[in-house]
Amino acid sequence: MKTNIKLLLRLFSLILIFSTSSAFADIKLPQLISDHMVLQRDIKLKIWGWASPKEKISVNFNGKKGKTVTDANGKWLLELPAMKAGGPYKMVLQGNNQITLNDIYIGDVWFASGQSNMVLPMERLKERYPDEVANDNFPQIRNFFVPTSANVSTISEDLPPGEWKPAVGNNILGFGGTTYFFAKMLYQKYKVPIGIINSSVGGVPIEAWMSADAFKEFPEYSDKIKNFRDTAYMSNMLKNLKANNTPPKNIINPEPDKGISGPIKWTDPSYVPENWHKFWLPGYWADQGVKDLNGILYFRKEIEVPASMIGVPAKLFVGRIIDADSTFVNGEFVGNITYQYPPRRYNVPAGLLKPGKNTIVVKVISTSGKGGFVPDKNYSLNANGQRIDLRGDWIYQVGQVQPKIDIDNSTIRDRPFVAQNEPTGLYNTMAAPAINYRIKGFLWYQGETNGSRPKEYAKLLPALIADWRNKWGQGDLPFIYAQLPNFMEVNYSPSESDWAQLRKSQLKVLSVSNTGMAVGIDAGEWNDIHPLNKKDIGERLALWAEYLAYGAKDVVYSGPIYQSYKIEGNKIILSFSSIGSGLMVKGGGDLYYFAIAGTDKRYVWAKAVIEGDKVIVWNNDIQNPKYVRYAWADNPEGANLYNKEGLPASPFETDN
Repeated sequence: MKTNIKLLLRLFSLILIFSTSSAFADIKLPQLISDHMVLQRDIKLKIWGWASPKEKISVNFNGKKGKTVTDANGKWLLELPAMKAGGPYKMVLQGNNQITLNDIYIGDVWFASGQSNMVLPMERLKERYPDEVANDNFPQIRNFFVPTSANVSTISEDLPPGEWKPAVGNNILGFGGTTYFFAKMLYQKYKVPIGIINSSVGGVPIEAWMSADAFKEFPEYSDKIKNFRDTAYMSNMLKNLKANNTPPKNIINPEPDKGISGPIKWTDPSYVPENWHKFWLPGYWADQGVKDLNGILYFRKEIEVPASMIGVPAKLFVGRIIDADSTFVNGEFVGNITYQYPPRRYNVPAGLLKPGKNTIVVKVISTSGKGGFVPDKNYSLNANGQRIDLRGDWIYQVGQVQPKIDIDNSTIRDRPFVAQNEPTGLYNTMAAPAINYRIKGFLWYQGETNGSRPKEYAKLLPALIADWRNKWGQGDLPFIYAQLPNFMEVNYSPSESDWAQLRKSQLKVLSVSNTGMAVGIDAGEWNDIHPLNKKDIGERLALWAEYLAYGAKDVVYSGPIYQSYKIEGNKIILSFSSIGSGLMVKGGGDLYYFAIAGTDKRYVWAKAVIEGDKVIVWNNDIQNPKYVRYAWADNPEGANLYNKEGLPASPFETDN
C-alpha cells in the first residue's frame, strides 16, 4: 500500500513537472506577429519570439522555411527570404507547440507615429467623410493600433496588446484619419497591400520618442536619462513627488454644486430658472461679462420641436466645450466628454423628444482659462432629415465657483513626472519592441507640444530620424512628416510666431536625405488643434511616398519650397523648387501674406507678384530690403501661393 502511494506521488510529481515545463516551452509571439498582419515585401523578414531555452523553432510561410534554436534566455529570431507582394497566406510555427497564423498579406508596412493628429480616428471624422465610413471596403489595408504605454527605466520586449484589423466595416472607424487616407491613396494606385503600425500618443514631445542613444549631442537630456536608469534615484524621486503633490493646506474646499444640491435639480425639465443670465452660444463667458470664473456652470435652452422630428432617433451636436460637459435632453442624460478636444455628438433615443417645447441643459465644468463653447462648430439637433440650429440665446447659472488658490513660493509644486512626457518614455515601450518588424518607411505627425521650443526642433527631428533609421537597420528609410497646420487666431499684422518658427525648423529637415514634408497650412482650423481635414494631409504624405518609396519620379509631390533670393533695387526676387507645372495664386487675385523688412527686421506687408517661376516682393516704403517672410504666423489665413497642381507653398523666411 505504501509502495503504491509512493508511486502515485512520484507519478503526480512527474506530471506536474512535465506540464509546467510544457507550458513554459510554448512558443510565444510578439503582438505584431499575428493573424491579419502585413509583412514587408522585397526584403528579408525577421520573425521572432520566445520559448524555452535551447528549443528548436521552425517557421513555414508561403513555401519558405526557416529554423533556429532559442538562446539561453529562451529568445529566438530567424529570417525568411524576401518575397513579392501577395496573399492571403498562412504561417505555421513549430516548437514544442504549434501555432498557425491566418490571413497574412505581403505588401508595404509604414510605421506611423507622433501626437494625436496622427492617431485621430476616423470615428471623429465620420461626419466629414460619411461616404468613406459607409462605403469603403479595403480588406488588404490593415491597421495595428499600439495602445499607450510608457517607461523611462527599461526597454520593453513587446508592444502592449493589440491586433491587426482590415479596413472593412466598423474597423475603418479605428484607423487614424491621416494614415487611412495615406494608405487608401497608395493602395488604389499600386494595388499592393498596405499595413499601418500606428504608435502615437496625444500631447507628447518629440524627445519621448527618441532612444537614449539619440541624446549624445543633447547633454541636458542625457543627464536626465542616466538618472532614469538609476533605480535608487527613481524610487526617491517618485517618493518625493508623491509627498510634494499633496494639496496645500490653504486650499479652500468649494461649496456644493447648487445645480444638484437643491430640492429640484437644474437639469430637471420641471425646474423653473429664476435670475439666470443671458448667454449667446457659441462663445466664452469671459467675453460675455464674467471675469476669471472657473467652476461648474449650467446652460439651458428651450426649443420647439415639430412633430415630424418625433419618434425617431436624433443626433445632438454641441460643438466643442472647454473643458468637460454632461448634457441632458428633457432631463435625461444623453452623454458627456471629460476634456475639451473631442466634438460633442450625442445620440438622443427615439421617444425622448416630444412635439412642442423641449429642454436642453449642458452642465459645463471649467478648470482653468477661458471656459465656454468653441465658435465655428456644429451646434444643432438633427432628426428625420431635419435640423434645428441651437446657436443663439441661451441662459446660464453658476452652480459652483472654483476657489482661487493662493500659493506662495513654499507651496509651488514641480511639474508632475509623467513617463510619456519624458525622454525615451515612449520609445522604450511603443517603438523599440517593433524594430525587428521590417517596414517600408516612417510617417510622422508631431510638433504641437514642442511649439514653445521651436528652434530646438531643427536639431531634435534629425536626431530622431537618424536614431530610428539606425535602430531599424534598413538604411535611409523614407521619413515623411506633416508640417504643422494653421491654428489659433488670425493676426492681421506681421508678428513673431513660435508655430511659424517650428514650421521653419521642420522645413530645414528636408535637407536630411530621403525625407519629405507635407505642407498643411490650409488644412487646419483656427479653433481646433485637431483639425478634421485629414484627407489632404494623408494624401500629401502619400505623394511624397510615391516619390521617395515607389520610384514615381514624374509625380509632383510637394508645393513650392523656397530656395534662394536676390535683391534688385527695392525688390527681392525669390526662387523656388517643386513648382510643378508652374506657380499660381490659389483663387486668383493678389498674392497674400508676404512681409518684407530692412536691416532692422521690422516687417511690413509687401506686394508680391509671380513672374515665371519667381516671386517678386517689395514695399515702396522699404528702399533697402533685406528679408522676406511668407505665411509667418500661427494661422496664416489667406496665404495663397501654390503650384498649379494645387499644393501649397511652405511658409519660410529668408533670414537663416
